[in-house]
Amino acid sequence: MLLLILGLIIFLGVHSLGIFAEDWRRRQILHFGAAGWKGRFALVSLVGFVMIIVGFGEARVTPVLIYAPSDWLRHLNILWTLIASVLVAAAYTPGNRIKARIGHPMLAGVAIWAFGHLLAVGTLSDVVLFGAFLVWALVDFVVSSLRDRRDGTVYPPGSRQGDITAITVGVVVWIAFAIWLHRWLIGVNPLA
Repeated sequence: MLLLILGLIIFLGVHSLGIFAEDWRRRQILHFGAAGWKGRFALVSLVGFVMIIVGFGEARVTPVLIYAPSDWLRHLNILWTLIASVLVAAAYTPGNRIKARIGHPMLAGVAIWAFGHLLAVGTLSDVVLFGAFLVWALVDFVVSSLRDRRDGTVYPPGSRQGDITAITVGVVVWIAFAIWLHRWLIGVNPLA
């Protein structure tokens, strides 16, 4: 469990620099250059991510049950993850109205993904992992939205075609995870 927690601190910590240390982050980008900063950011993120994966895998070997969710909550998580996949796809699909409306659909998608998983699973390692991502995504969403308001950020209006593309990409990725990747990577069949 310690490795999982340390991985979360590193991964979410580096992803929180824009929330809590925006000026420091800007100075580092100026000092190292955009490419140098991105390389360091990616390396630290990767280290944290690997620690999360290994730590979560180790913690799952001896699960500590905190609560036992009902089957209908597990099935409801299928819907939550579908919505989350569409939102994350909208963050990276140009010209969609979802991003124009929400502003930060990736953060909203991560929050929904984490919330759905908290409802669907109840071991200590699950609560630590998904709880940390939920808190981080909500805080980052609020701070980013306030920053947008402060800076007068306006997202392009988007189009129906952009919406269709974002939804299609999100659904295809969700199907791939639900049918194959989740079982292969995590060892759990979410559709069972």
